[in-house]
Amino acid sequence: MGRGKIEIKKIENATNRQVTYSKRRAGIMKKATELTVLCDAQVSLIMFSSTSKLSEFCSPSTDTKSIFDRYQKLMEVDLWSDQYERMKKTLSHLKEINRNLRREIRQRMGEELEGLDFNELRGLEQNMDEALKGVRNRKYHVITTQTDTYKKKVKQSNEANITLLREVAMEGEHYGFVDDDPSSYEGPPSHMFEFRLQPNQPNLHGVGYGSHDLRLA
Repeated sequence: MGRGKIEIKKIENATNRQVTYSKRRAGIMKKATELTVLCDAQVSLIMFSSTSKLSEFCSPSTDTKSIFDRYQKLMEVDLWSDQYERMKKTLSHLKEINRNLRREIRQRMGEELEGLDFNELRGLEQNMDEALKGVRNRKYHVITTQTDTYKKKVKQSNEANITLLREVAMEGEHYGFVDDDPSSYEGPPSHMFEFRLQPNQPNLHGVGYGSHDLRLA
């Protein structure tokens, strides 16, 4: 029993439509390859799916641009004329914008002011005032940010300094060193130290020194 005739119309189900497109695309690509090999034909094939995915085939003996050029020559049409005109208009518009911007820059620098009337000069002055205000605000913002950063660094440095001083003081209390006036000592003060007994040094009480100061020359 043969297959029934398929009605040629758009497949409404998106999944079925994509599956059918993939299968028939492979079939038409195969036919294009066979035409190229068997008949020595120059074939260029371009397809876009409903999801705008491009598929193309071109005979190895040529390229797509050459196929288009031959088509234009034989059919006496210009495929690129409309696109060329649009590009020319776009280029002209961009050149006009560029000229206006350059003229505005020169006017803001005090040049080419002869042809401007009072209203145009007034508008230029207002624009310059607004630009100056924006630059000044940006400068103050940068200065404020830098100042806050430096204040944080100074605060961190002070905290680190206080921590170090506390650690040094704790170490001095642990070892019992006292910074007295060296002028009260006999002899060169640079070679003398005072060592006082602390409660956490019980071993020195048992050797007969008592609570007297221990001086080392």
